[in-house]
Amino acid sequence: MSTDLTARTRDLALRHRTSVGLAWLLVLLIGGAVAVLGLGRLDQSFTASGGPGHRANQEVQERYGNGAAVAPLVAVASWPAGADVRAPGAAGRFGDAVRHAAGPGARTVSYAGTGDEGFLGGDGRTVYALVYPGAGEPDLAGLTAVEEAAVALRADLRSALPEARVEVTGVLPLQHDSAVAGPGPVALAVKAACALGLLVLLAAVFRSASGVLAPLLLAGVTSVGALVLVEAVAGFTEISFVVVYLVPVTALVLAVHRWAQPPGAGERSAAAAGAAGAAACAVLALFPASFLRSVGVAGLAVWAVGTAAALTLVPVLRSVATRSTRSRRTEGPAAAGRSRRTEGPAAAGRSPRAAGAAGRGGGRSGPVPAVCGLILLVLAAGAATQLRVGNPEATALVASGPARDGLDRLAAAGVPSGVLNPLEVLLPEGADPRAAAARAARVPGVLLAAAPRGDEWRRDGTAVVVVVPEEEPMTAAGAATVSAVRSAFAAGPVSAAVGGSGVVDRDLVDGVYGLLPFAVPAAALAALAVLALLPVPSGFPGAGAAAGAVLRAVLAALASAGALTVLWQWGPAGTGAVTGWVPLVVGVFAFCVSLDRSVASAAGGPPGAGLAAAGAGALAVLAVGIGPQVELALLVSGFAMAAVLDAAAGRRRTPPAVPARPTSRSSLQLV
Repeated sequence: MSTDLTARTRDLALRHRTSVGLAWLLVLLIGGAVAVLGLGRLDQSFTASGGPGHRANQEVQERYGNGAAVAPLVAVASWPAGADVRAPGAAGRFGDAVRHAAGPGARTVSYAGTGDEGFLGGDGRTVYALVYPGAGEPDLAGLTAVEEAAVALRADLRSALPEARVEVTGVLPLQHDSAVAGPGPVALAVKAACALGLLVLLAAVFRSASGVLAPLLLAGVTSVGALVLVEAVAGFTEISFVVVYLVPVTALVLAVHRWAQPPGAGERSAAAAGAAGAAACAVLALFPASFLRSVGVAGLAVWAVGTAAALTLVPVLRSVATRSTRSRRTEGPAAAGRSRRTEGPAAAGRSPRAAGAAGRGGGRSGPVPAVCGLILLVLAAGAATQLRVGNPEATALVASGPARDGLDRLAAAGVPSGVLNPLEVLLPEGADPRAAAARAARVPGVLLAAAPRGDEWRRDGTAVVVVVPEEEPMTAAGAATVSAVRSAFAAGPVSAAVGGSGVVDRDLVDGVYGLLPFAVPAAALAALAVLALLPVPSGFPGAGAAAGAVLRAVLAALASAGALTVLWQWGPAGTGAVTGWVPLVVGVFAFCVSLDRSVASAAGGPPGAGLAAAGAGALAVLAVGIGPQVELALLVSGFAMAAVLDAAAGRRRTPPAVPARPTSRSSLQLV
């Protein structure tokens, strides 16, 4: 957007400030209601990838009504020492109790129905069964139904088998227990401290009530407007629910950063960064993968609404804050003289003391911190090459609770944790299930393969074979087993579709992350083309600075994935893997905020603005997300580390912009 056009847009907004303010207020109020009502239009499965496993799961779900991408419940029973779980009495009673407790429409498989000793523990007195509840799809409502089924199954089995120790575990019960545990007193205190710290940071930086409220208002209208646009697009194509996490955090960081910029140059840099960021996200949205399309559309919406707010609402809010500040000044002619020297929109809402400090300026950092920050960014980006995508390992999901008791019972009996994520092989009409099970059992890394004979496992001529791996699919050994099972059926005499909860992670790697070597350069080139070819802000150095800004944004996106790898996959938490969609969401966030900071910095923006915006974003997400739920903790820590890493790497010496007319500096130079 040209300098003249940004100035005309700002002047038009100031001439019609009442209408502009009312329009954005309507966006916030009416748009907020529309956004809440439209959340149901977003795909809530968190598993869509378009890969062969996803298609197999859809077919299993359509034919059998359960299972597929939803991991089964695992019922575990341990008899007292001396009991023979192989005896028809014990095995039969357990199998009958599981079938009865599972309810109508459920599919169950155990030692009683198959005779496969893979369903027995190594201690000789423990047996387990896989239970696919009759209801439950891979969306939020379906997962809730499975969690309720786990509670009912546990109660019914304990009533039916009073002589045995009975537990019910599984991926979903483990996740549910971590969610309901809630943060403890220390975590609650930290959350409160982070929320208070956000307000204190904004107050310290902007030195006024308007400086606290205005960025929050900007973030609110940007989030609401962007969500409405995303939900409108969801009426035409599949958009994942993960955008609900991406939009508000990105909007908040951009809002704080935009409010910190001086007038004139700030609006021009916002327009240039907005055009470049929108172009990059639009390219991501064109790739044929649901998650890439979703984060691309969400990023495009945030850039579009955020830039419109920066060009229209920000000048109006600054003018209101300036008039409010003038009305409180009662120091006489001397104060009036100081006001005329510092009043402009950049000084809006600041005290005379803050304005004086800003006038003296904040020094720019030298080359040593810049080099250290860049090295840190490169090292973190290098760690991203070791990222393992998948659900965290079962032992990392929750430390205690009923589901963890069941997992510990399995481990004590020598049953590997791979039983939590079995594969389901859907055989076409005419195929022999027993022969297919025998073929799968010969694959290295497979604990057992069973072909249950019940009607619930065979429908319309098709059949489902259960394949239980020894290792969880997010591990290297588990991933190799999944690939080997797929290869065994692809090369067999009968083509079969391999689905189940264990294939979702592999589909993400193959179907989504396999596109990133093409999607990331394409998005970066689109952003570079916009910055290099379109008119840019006054003081923007040109093509070299444009290339540097885009390169730093790409490094920031890669570094965010590397930080997740170091903290969670290698760190004390020992998750073994990072939930597949989290690095995508965090990476787009890091790219957007880094690009905005780099463009503003190259145009002569205040050096502390990026640090303040990063601090605000980190405190906000920590205030919301600190708690025992591992997947939420992964996301929250990713946002926080991405913001702080980029801000640290961005503290470099930047040439001051030469203003067209005297203007005051931003109060962010105080940072």
